[in-house]
Amino acid sequence: MERTYTIPLRDAKNVQRTIRAAKAIRVVQEFLQKHMKSEEIKIDASVNEKIWERGIQKIPSKIKVKAVKDDDGVVEATLAE
Repeated sequence: MERTYTIPLRDAKNVQRTIRAAKAIRVVQEFLQKHMKSEEIKIDASVNEKIWERGIQKIPSKIKVKAVKDDDGVVEATLAE
């Protein structure tokens, strides 16, 4: 199963400035767990680099990812073009 999601990161903007990027990664993970109904999520390095692109404090307001679910139930998230 393959889907493209635009994940809002506004929840990560409401935390302390020094932990925003780490919180954004957790928000992406929780979003995919909820919508793809899987416990095991693998986030690609391209998604991580996009969130950390402008540093720990200035995260993007939203991010577009392509999620692919295997037969084993493992979800792999990559940056959508």
